[in-house]
Amino acid sequence: MIKLRKTQIYWLCQAAGWLGYGLAMIFFAYIFDSKFTDIFYSKLVVITITGILFTHLLREAIRALGLRPPDMNRKWLLLAVIFFTIVIAFNLTNSAIAEWLKLYNPEVKVSIGTRFLINLVSDTPLLLVWLTFYYLWHYIQLGTKTEIQKIRLESLVKELELQTIKSHINPHFIFNALNSIRALVDENPQRARTAITELSNILRSSMQAEKQETVPLERELNIVKDYLALEQIRFEDRLQVNFEIDEDTLDQPIPPMMLQTLVENAIKHGIARQKEGGTVTVISDFTGDHHELIVRNSGCLQETALPDEGFGLSSTRNRLKLLYGYKGQFSIRNLEGGEVEAKIILPVPILQPL
Repeated sequence: MIKLRKTQIYWLCQAAGWLGYGLAMIFFAYIFDSKFTDIFYSKLVVITITGILFTHLLREAIRALGLRPPDMNRKWLLLAVIFFTIVIAFNLTNSAIAEWLKLYNPEVKVSIGTRFLINLVSDTPLLLVWLTFYYLWHYIQLGTKTEIQKIRLESLVKELELQTIKSHINPHFIFNALNSIRALVDENPQRARTAITELSNILRSSMQAEKQETVPLERELNIVKDYLALEQIRFEDRLQVNFEIDEDTLDQPIPPMMLQTLVENAIKHGIARQKEGGTVTVISDFTGDHHELIVRNSGCLQETALPDEGFGLSSTRNRLKLLYGYKGQFSIRNLEGGEVEAKIILPVPILQPL
């Protein structure tokens, strides 16, 4: 089966549409017993050719100025100006060609201006129909693309669920956690019991949380705190933890295990590589109309490791793109003072009035 490119589909539609217009004009002329003169056919050919040319120019202007859905951002006035500019240019060109080739009945005395206005009235709906079909095509494509993105998101969530289980329930992590707990059994039985509960919470969350697209930040923070508490058993004084959480952000929806992934990355690539250890700081706050999640850790981001340090960071970028489009952003960078900052920017949901 031959798969056509978008450009090929576009030109096929252009040719089919304008050819259909020409055939329709011949059909209506036949129905109403109009005379088929050389002038009739010549004018039809001219309009068809100039129609293809100027509608293509209209398309290029729409693309260049970002007037296609969903990027219009209410630029309807600009679209109207562009459209009527093309319409006038289309009719001026047709009128000039008609004067040059004498494509009019010399017995009918009509001024050039009047002929232009007549053509303007008759041909404007033609380009308006073209523009309508153009936007209908893109809105249909947009709806189809949205459905495809939903399917891709479901597929990614399932993949992320499996990969997260592999990442969080790996033998190395469990081995370290159980060793830390075993050391506490005799020294501090109460802390050992608490650690077992923390480990259980992490395992349960890794297996269940990925069934949801978003969870409240407060629930995600509880898992992060359990994880960091376990790591503090392993690193002891080498790991310091700070939380700077705006309480108003606790009910904000975030993708599950996303913050946990960044914290684990901070431990694995930051604290664990520092002899003296370091600090992990988790920040949640509103900035303008966005919700910012920030994880800072002692260490230095190796430039050779960019742009991707593994599944965790790449999945973060992909999930943000699929869930929020351009409104969801992720960045990771070195800060002055020997720190690395990973930042997630999420849109704040607009509450509907009751």
